[in-house]
Amino acid sequence: MLDDDIVEAAKRLLDICKRKNLMLATVESCTAGLVAGTLADVPGISSILERGFITYSNQAKQDMVGVSAATLDKYGAVSRETAEEMARGGIAHAPVHLAVSVTGIAGPDGGSEEKPVGLVHFAVASRSGRLVHVEKRFGDIGRPDIRKQSVYQAFRMLHDLAETEAAQPQPPS
Repeated sequence: MLDDDIVEAAKRLLDICKRKNLMLATVESCTAGLVAGTLADVPGISSILERGFITYSNQAKQDMVGVSAATLDKYGAVSRETAEEMARGGIAHAPVHLAVSVTGIAGPDGGSEEKPVGLVHFAVASRSGRLVHVEKRFGDIGRPDIRKQSVYQAFRMLHDLAETEAAQPQPPS
């Protein structure tokens, strides 16, 4: 069962996106579809959720949403640069107005001193050209809680961007 807070956040996002006729996509790595899956648990979400990309591997990031190999080589999968390219790629590869990306280290393995477990980069992009990045360091609070907190953060960022976007006459084609 979903937490009431997550359900309410999803419902708020649904309401604003329906009111403004905004469609969205998710581009997920460490959450592996949890953002889209959580949205899909809310009745009526199909009116705003166009698709979700699960880009767990670097190759998937490149193939599905166009993250460059150079970015991955220089900055790594868990970076601001990769999160931003993932969000922009969601816009470029789907008929949507908004896209959110999530890439991080959910643990329990995979962390380093520079990039510890609990480090997650988020980006939201809009077809109108806006791009917002947030870095969170949740700490080593456990894989399930890092992923859950990431869903909350993705919803907050989508909501905030949707609030500032103009209403659309129809989804882009």
